[in-house]
Amino acid sequence: MGKSQKVATLLEKRQKIEKEIEELQRSCQHPTKSVKFTRERLDSTIMVIRYVCDECLLSIGYPSEKEIQNYLKK
Repeated sequence: MGKSQKVATLLEKRQKIEKEIEELQRSCQHPTKSVKFTRERLDSTIMVIRYVCDECLLSIGYPSEKEIQNYLKK
């Protein structure tokens, strides 16, 4: 298997995994959330502070300035 074929196979697998994650996150009721550092976007290396669902790890909101300060003190 050549490099380009291997890359194509890996990209296809990644696309399937990302679709499965999207479906799980879409069906999640987000019962609990925590303030966490998370990537700004899937393809980003920039880390941001957001509310994240504890079950599906979806970014679901923005904490207040006070909540951010409390998080950073930990």
